[in-house]
This record gives sequence, structure tokens and C-alpha cells, in this order.
Amino acid sequence: MITIRDLRKSFGDNHVLRGISFDVGRGEIIGIIGPSGSGKSTMLRCINFIEEYDGGEIRFEGKLVGYREAGGERVKDTSANLAKLRADIGMVFQNYNLFPHMTVLENLMEGPTIVKRIPADTARAEAMTLLERVGLSDKADAYPRTLSGGQQQRAAIARALAMKPKAMLFDEPTSSLDPELVGEVLDVMRTLARDGMTMLIATHEMAFIREISRRIVFIDGGLVVEAGTPEDIFHKPKQPRTADFLRRVSAVSH
Repeated sequence: MITIRDLRKSFGDNHVLRGISFDVGRGEIIGIIGPSGSGKSTMLRCINFIEEYDGGEIRFEGKLVGYREAGGERVKDTSANLAKLRADIGMVFQNYNLFPHMTVLENLMEGPTIVKRIPADTARAEAMTLLERVGLSDKADAYPRTLSGGQQQRAAIARALAMKPKAMLFDEPTSSLDPELVGEVLDVMRTLARDGMTMLIATHEMAFIREISRRIVFIDGGLVVEAGTPEDIFHKPKQPRTADFLRRVSAVSH
């Protein structure tokens, strides 16, 4: 479903992505791990083109992401095509990014009615179904500021799902939450996994990512250091850098 080849991205002299390559199969769940500043978030933002990339390519269902060929050159894709791409690839951020001036229900209806031009009644019914799915049907008319962090993140997941995406990207979805609220968000993600959603999940929740992922990709310094099954990465890492990272993470969590 997603093909990443030699992906590169710099911010001035800071080379954040230095040539990342891997594939994501339909229905596959990929855990993205690595230290802070390793390029995980930037890579996810490039996949649905919130961030433009400098070199290499990303393909979604075979189609080049963010750019098109014109006269032998690569030019930025049209706004309409980018909107369609972002509808197909949902993204959940660390800090929820809900519209504060809209109720939870309005947050969920915004994309389907504006981007997909779905009738309001249909969008409302579908939004209520999603809110029930994430345990928030009683919060439809509440504003984000009145919700706990866990509730806001569940609402953000439901908002992404309202666009009926083919894949979901999660960028540290629990890092802003109090520890006791993490579980309710992870439970929603487990449900998505059981439903067969294609997911890329960047997280520091090592036990969760080991449980839910089919493959783990360890990124450091803007490169894929190692990739493999959870069993391989957590119990038989081939690279000393991987083993060192997991040892440090394990020491912190204990």
C-alpha cells in the first residue's frame, strides 16, 4: 500500500531524513521506534504530505505522493489531489489538533461535509456511530477544552476515521497524556487493528507496540537502522544501536 524509497528531508543544514526505505502492506501494522529527534514524526508527516520531502519518493497505492511528473520534472501536486490523499491517509497527532471553537460532533463532520461533500445528515449519523465506537457518544455536543486528554485523543482518532481513510498514521498519540489515560487510547487502537486498518505507529509505548505490530522499524539519525518482527527486534536485535536503545528505554520504564 505504501512504498518509501530513499526518503530525504532537511531543514536548512539539519538533515532529518537521510534515505529511509521500507514498504507497508495493506492491513499491516508497523511500529516506528527510535529516540526523540530521530526523524519519526517528520517521516510520518511526509507520508501524507503535511511536510514536503526533498528527495526520494513515497508511493501510496502505486501513486506518487505529493508530486506529479510534468515535462520531465517533478512538481507539487494539485490542492484537490493533496486533499484526496489526506482523506485516504488519516493522521493522529501528539496534541490532538481538534478545532477548539467546534463541538466534538462538529469536529468529526467538518472533513466529510467540506472535503467529501457528504450531506450533513449523513455525516452527522456516521459521526455519532464513530463517537459510540470510541466511547464518546455522550460528548458529541461538548467542546474540546472540557474533555480530558484521553477523551480529546479518542475524539481526534474518530475525526480521522470520519474520512474513511485507507491507512492511519499515529505520531506519538499518547505522549501528551497522563499515564492513567493512555490505556483508553491504546484500546481504541487495538480495535482498529482487529478491524484490519493499515497503521504506522510512532510511539514510546514499547509493550503496546510489541503486542500490536506485525513489524518494527527502528529509526535513528534519519536512517532505518533495523527492521524486523517484534520478536527479532526486542529479543534478537542484530544492530548494537538497536540493543542499546532498547536497553535504555527498558531502564527508564522500570
